[in-house]
Amino acid sequence: MKRYVPLAITFVSGMIIIASFFVPRYPVGEAANTLKNWYMVVAVFAMILGILNLLKVNFLKMMKKRRGWFYSAVIIFTLLVTVFAGWGGGMEEGSAFDFIFRHFYTPLNATMFSLLAFFVASASFRAFRARNLEAGLLLTAAIIVMLGRVPIGKIIFSYLPAAQAWIMEIPNTAGQRAIMIGAALGVIATSLRIIFGIERSYLN
Repeated sequence: MKRYVPLAITFVSGMIIIASFFVPRYPVGEAANTLKNWYMVVAVFAMILGILNLLKVNFLKMMKKRRGWFYSAVIIFTLLVTVFAGWGGGMEEGSAFDFIFRHFYTPLNATMFSLLAFFVASASFRAFRARNLEAGLLLTAAIIVMLGRVPIGKIIFSYLPAAQAWIMEIPNTAGQRAIMIGAALGVIATSLRIIFGIERSYLN
């Protein structure tokens, strides 16, 4: 029973959402909107559960003085300060929450993505090794794009900016669309597996 009820709920909910794309009118459309509202409620409870789990894990780490417990204290402190700042003062411009977001969250976010640049450089170094024809084409395209986007590229060869524009607009766009189509097909296949009960890993 514990397995069949979630499977039935998943199947009915999924079929209603799919049917609402083809029949957006009453009653299918109304039922789909109700399910979307319920999804938001469930997502909020999931977020609360995640916060409680974060507090539990880091409190235990602090109590047992495990390695890096100081960072757990920082996490808990900043979490509580941010929550109470948004709860008590609102999220409008000029509020305490807005100050935290602008002067703490945004710089830390930028720092994290800046660190990713080193990993991107390392991955590019490995990917641009011309071991075969495909890697050679990738290396050639990367050199044209990088040189075509800087002023020195036009000095070296006047057609480099036009070549990099063509690479970005034609082959790059085609590649991005192919990746998006592949990802969409993967999402559809996974969704159908969940709706029809083939994929049941979420029940464990």
